[in-house]
Order: sequence, then structure tokens, then C-alpha cells
Amino acid sequence: MKIPGPDPRPDGGVGAIAQAGGLHAYQLRLHAEYGPVARFQLPGAETAVSVADPVLLEATAHLDRRPERLFSFLDPLFEAGNLQVLPADEHAPWRRTLLSVLAGRPSHEQAFDRFTALATGLADRWAARGARGEAVALQQDLTALSLRMICAYALGGEVEGPDVVAAAFEEVLADYLERLYQVPPAVDPQERAERTARALALLRATVDRVIAAHRNGGRADRSDLVGALVEAGERPARIRDTVLATMLAAHHTTGVAVSWTLHLLGRHPEAAERVTGELDRVLGDRPAPGYADLRRLPYLRTVLQESMRLYPPGPYGARQTAEALTLGAYTVPAGAVVFYPFWAVHLNPDHWPEPERFRPERFTPEQAAGRARLAWVPFGFGPRSCEGAALAMVECELLLAVLLKRLRFRPVPGHRVVPAERFVLWAADDIRMLVSPRGRCRSRWRSRRHRWGPPRRRRRGTRHRQDRTGHR
Repeated sequence: MKIPGPDPRPDGGVGAIAQAGGLHAYQLRLHAEYGPVARFQLPGAETAVSVADPVLLEATAHLDRRPERLFSFLDPLFEAGNLQVLPADEHAPWRRTLLSVLAGRPSHEQAFDRFTALATGLADRWAARGARGEAVALQQDLTALSLRMICAYALGGEVEGPDVVAAAFEEVLADYLERLYQVPPAVDPQERAERTARALALLRATVDRVIAAHRNGGRADRSDLVGALVEAGERPARIRDTVLATMLAAHHTTGVAVSWTLHLLGRHPEAAERVTGELDRVLGDRPAPGYADLRRLPYLRTVLQESMRLYPPGPYGARQTAEALTLGAYTVPAGAVVFYPFWAVHLNPDHWPEPERFRPERFTPEQAAGRARLAWVPFGFGPRSCEGAALAMVECELLLAVLLKRLRFRPVPGHRVVPAERFVLWAADDIRMLVSPRGRCRSRWRSRRHRWGPPRRRRRGTRHRQDRTGHR
């Protein structure tokens, strides 16, 4: 059976993707019109098949090759070869090294106090801004904090100017994405190229300083990524590339996931009250959890999981077939790109009733039982899934616990939060919120909540958008 999809366009599909606002939003439209399996045009791929059904995704879980042309926009980041497309024989030992560091509970526990200090410092700064009546920009501050956390955890050092480094990542990636989608730059091409070169030089210099600090400190333990790479015999250029890739992935995933979670809790005060009630019961007067306390915060975890379902930090992935592949009634030819639209998978109504509603209880053991294994894949799946998934969940849960134990978050009136594609699922104008201390603002928050009253009934098709984003 022929795989359904839109008619080919002379521009190779670039126009349709740009018109939708990016590849992540385009995939939602594609599957809404053509069903769970759809072919489409993708820059860098002659044949692309998108799969939004978690049951059918099982047939692709063994694929261990990423399409090189699709990830070539990241080539300039790396010196020793693009880490996103390493062949399987190189990727497997490199992945084992990363997992030995990033996925180990002992190293998570060892870094927990340092993480807590960084989270508490951010809470202090936000509390001071709140006292002055200033809004906070969640994604800007949280991505910078996440960058500091990953450097402290896996690289054995502190990064200078995390805000500047995070901005440099955005500068480089914006340029690469414009080239990938053939979007005319907003500034003069020469100026754009010079800005990108300066940003990339800053990133590489930052990595060199982190590695130099590591060597001077002589660290060698289970949470030492650089040491593990040296012991594994990796070349200096590959070590620098791995550090850069780790910084890139880690600061995006954690910061973006926490910011979307706080956004959703700000739009759903009943869920926020339930989270803080759980924190109060478990922590008492303590301002932050210990590592063992995270297991005692099940509702906090379900809120995070539901947030990552609605706003997966990495909204898509891709693999390439080496031979023909059967997907239900369809056959995907050898050499085709199999596209994983995580956002569309997470909003598939066949597996998620009322998919755009924010409902953390979806992730209780009772409701999760029997659900397709790949219905929730914010970190990908298979042999190319995210090596830092376990670490990211620890960081996110800790950050949320520290921030929500101390502060209340509410949306800035009139500020629209619009998802946008910037390598991860970003917010076009950040997520700006007002913060206040929980203790002194409890009565005012409750009176405001009372005035809102119960949610008004909306026509089908409009309520979901309000529930997920707060837009009308």
C-alpha cells in the first residue's frame, strides 16, 4: 500500500515547513491530515516517512543509523566528525563511556549537593527579583543554570559566563537551522557568518578552559566524563567534541523541560497546589530534598512527565533504513529516512485521550499500565536514545522541588507563550512569570484562584489549546 502524504513541491518541502512555523508544527499538521504514517519532503532526504504511532515505532527501534545529510548542519560544531552520525562501530563504545558516567546513581548522589546549591542560588535571585516586582525569564535563566550543572557534574569544572555561553549556542544553532531550512537570514549574510564564527570560537574556548581546569585539578572518579574519555583512549579532538555536545544537549533538555513545567503549573493552580502540598508533607521545613526524597515525590514526577509529553524538549529524531522495513500495511524502502515526530506521538489521540489537556494523573502506575511502551519518548529510544536521560530527570525534579517549595509562579498578564523551533522546543519570546514567596502570598493566591472560578466549558477543539498553552 502506498504511504499517504502531500504532493511533492518544487522547493523540496521547505516552504511547507516554513509556513507551518517549523518542522515540529508541520508534523502535527501532517499526521492530522494523513494519519499515523505519512511520507513528506524533508531537506536533506530523498524519501522521508514520519511515524506517529507508538506501536508501529517498535518495528524501527533496532535502527542504529542517523541520516548524515539531515544532521550535516551540525558539522561545523565538531572537529573529529559529527557525533550525531557516528557509525555503529564507533558509536557503541563512545555511548558506553557516556552511560558509565551520566547514567550512574553513585555519581548522581555525589553531585546532588552541588546541584542543590546551584538551584538554591537561582531561587534566591528569583526571590529578589520578585520582591522588586520584576518578572523572570524562565528559559534564559534555567538554560544558563543547567549549563553550570552539567559542567559541575560531568566535566569537573565551572563555566565562566553561563549566560554568554548559552547565548552563543543559540547564535550558532539559529544560523545552522536557517541554512537547513533555507531561510533568508534576518541580517546581512556576511555579518551573520562573522557572528556565528565568533560564537563558535567562544564555545570552543570555553570547552578548552573546562578541560584545562579538569586536568589541573587531577580529578578521576565515576562522575568524571573527561577522565573516562581519556581512559577510553579517545583523541583530544573527540574529547572536546564530546564536551561540547554534552554541554549543548544537557543545558537545553533540563532548562527547557523545567521552564515548560512551571508554565503549565502557572496555568493550572490546582496542580501547583497539589505539588506544593506534596513537597510540604515530604520535606517539612527543609527548603530542598535529599536525593532519596525524590522517590517520595510521585506527583511531582507525574507533573514533569506530563509536561514533557506536551512539550518534549527535543521534538523529533530520525533514523535511516539499511533495508526495506515493514510498518503495518506499508513498506518503507531501503535508504529512506524514518522520522520520529515525538510531539505528534505524544499527542496521538489513540493513545492519549484528550491529548492536549494537562493531566498529570496519566502517569500514575494504574493509568500507565497497558499503554504502549513508546507512547512517551521525550529522550528518544533505541541504540541512539539520550545517554543523559536519567541525569536530566534528577536535575529537573530537584530544580522543581527547590523552586516550588519556596516560590509561587503566575503568568505575566498579556504575555503570550508561543512554542517555536530552535533545535529544541523553545518559547518564541521566552516564558515570563511573576514570582512571590509562598509563605507570605498564600491568601492572595487563593483569593485570585477563587475569582477565576471553575473553567468555563468551551467548544470541542478550542478547550484543548487553552488547557495546554493558556492561549485563547
